[in-house]
This record gives sequence, C-alpha cells and structure tokens, in this order.
Amino acid sequence: MRLIHVETKRLKEFVGRSPPYAILSHTWSDSEVTYDDMLTGNGTKKLGWRKIEETCRQAREDGLQYAWVDTCCINKESSSELSESINSMFRWYREAAICYAFLQDARRTASTGQDVLELWPNFQRARWFRRGWTLQELLAPAGEFRFYGEDWQLIGTREELAIAISQATDIDRDAIYGRASAGYIRHASIARKMSWASNRETTREEDIAYSLLGLFDVNMPLLYGEGGSRAFERLQEEIIKRGTDHSFLVWGAALDARKAMSNNNNIDFLARHPKDFSGCGPIMKSGEQVAPFALNNLGLQMRLPVYRVSKWKAD
Repeated sequence: MRLIHVETKRLKEFVGRSPPYAILSHTWSDSEVTYDDMLTGNGTKKLGWRKIEETCRQAREDGLQYAWVDTCCINKESSSELSESINSMFRWYREAAICYAFLQDARRTASTGQDVLELWPNFQRARWFRRGWTLQELLAPAGEFRFYGEDWQLIGTREELAIAISQATDIDRDAIYGRASAGYIRHASIARKMSWASNRETTREEDIAYSLLGLFDVNMPLLYGEGGSRAFERLQEEIIKRGTDHSFLVWGAALDARKAMSNNNNIDFLARHPKDFSGCGPIMKSGEQVAPFALNNLGLQMRLPVYRVSKWKAD
C-alpha cells in the first residue's frame, strides 16, 4: 500500500501491515493529481492539490502521519497495480483510522439552524451520493467518518447524518453505522445490496461492476473494454459461487411476470446492470435451508420448491 506522509507530502510504500492512516472519499474532477505528478513535483500546480493538502492537514490534526488519496496513491499506468488496488479498495477503506468524505458541491447557505439540512440544503443532492465508487467508500469504513463541504467546512459525522444519508441513497440506516453495521451488510441479501447501487453511475461502464467487488467480498480480474454488461455478468457469476442466496434472480420482477411467462426461452437469468434491482431493497434472504446450485456450461442448475399460488393468496 502506498501512503502520503502528511508533513513531507511524499509517497511511501508499505508491504504487509500499514501504519494508521486517514483516507479520502471524493468525486473526481478536472486536474486531479496523479501518481506521476507526485514523483515529478507537478502536483502542486493542479487544482486537485488542495484536496491532498486539506486531507493531510486534517490527518495531522487527528494525530495521524499518513493519508491515502486514490488519485495519486495508485499508479494507474500499471494495469496489474490498478487491478490489485481495486480488488483491495474495500479493505483499505475498512481499515482506515478515519475517512474524510469531501463533497465539493455541498454549500452551506445558512449561518444558523437546528438541522443539518437547514445549514446545507443541497447536501442530499451532492454528486457524491450518485457515483458508483462512493458506495463502498460510504459503507466500508469501520472507523470514524466525517463529511466536509465546500471549502472543507465540517458538515457532520456519518452517524449524525445517517437519516439524511439513508433518504438520499435508499440505503438502510442499519447499514450506515460503520463498525456496528458490518454484520448487517454481510447478511443483507444480494438483491438488497444491488439495489443500493441501482441509481449510481460511473465514468467507465465496467466500473459499475468493479466498484461492487468489495461489497460482495469477491475478487476478479479487471478487463476494461469488455463492456459494462459483461463485467456485471462476471460479477454475478462470482457472487453465485460463494453462497446460496437466490435473491440474485429477483431482478426479474422488473421484467414483470408477463415476460417470465412468455414463450421466449432466451430470457437471461442474470441482470445486466444494478439498476435492474431498483426497488429490491426490501428483499431478504430466505430463512429456509437452500439446496446447493451451480453455474456451468448448461446454465444455472438449481432445485426450487414449488407452491400453489392459492397458498399465498391474501385473506
């Protein structure tokens, strides 16, 4: 792992255990500081340098010597390093001593008020809540988590803002409470977790799948150029291998029963995008014992119970 020394602003690599560090969560904009910029010293000339300065300043105030910022701590010219980093990202955010979420388009418009949404009326509309990568950056950190707005003014902690965050993202509040939420996220259904990503976007289409690797605790190689649908299909295949949760099939509800009952035998059983799981937040794992199933060259082979429709008819 490569970290920034908060005093010297120089990069240092650590193999194995890393020292305590702060980590930045943000949305990218023009003129971000890259790994090469840090090596050549050109980073200070870019607009993105202020993010690094403020992250380091805040980390110093919090008693930390190191910080991690994705724009410059990963050498994206190396495909192997990029792949390793993306597969490690969730863990890096989870193990950070503190996470700073910088919402550069969140502006404080009132000087007094009892509620954060009175002081920061556009907090819930910030771009940060709609980006693919920031989903895991919100949920992974087990340590302290603070939100900062324009000019690095403190908005509040993740716990203080949990209700507003839940309203903005449709993510259950129980999933937002840091260390206490780890078990809840781990046991949430596939459909529920996919629904959390259903309204998010990424610049590169494949990243809508790659940004979910850590959330589902899977690893897979990155193949930029394969297309978003294929990347998302591979993600689901890896998820299926790791459990017996049938809820990955629930996205078919978005197709309506009439498609499922049609004579078209070519209907895919895997979704093409997280948005196909929109509205699936309430879906829970079945408490019943589930028979193993397998994905092979013939497709998906599984045994499922069959119920009479009348049994489930409402009173």
